[in-house]
Amino acid sequence: MSARPFEPAREGVRVHIRLQPRARRERLEGVVTEADGRVAFKAAVTAPPEDGKANAALIALLGKSWRLPKSAIEIVGGAADRRKTLLLRGDPASLQAALNAYLASLAQPG
Repeated sequence: MSARPFEPAREGVRVHIRLQPRARRERLEGVVTEADGRVAFKAAVTAPPEDGKANAALIALLGKSWRLPKSAIEIVGGAADRRKTLLLRGDPASLQAALNAYLASLAQPG
């Protein structure tokens, strides 16, 4: 996969997410290429998309999955949409290395 669902930003890394609210369980499901060609991480949360509940659940899921403090994760685009852009605050090189390692783990069988 040449396209990545993230890019460096001055304050950290911008991450693109395709969120499914009201799912049966909370999980990161890998990477999806959308109809417009945009590449995004696919995530599912059990919370409904009302009053920011799904957004809060997404931030909690990403914090737990990627071992980041919730305070380092901010939704900067698409707060009321399934397609979201988040900012992971921190060292861009370290964050990109961690996300690349996560992508590599998705490609491993098993």
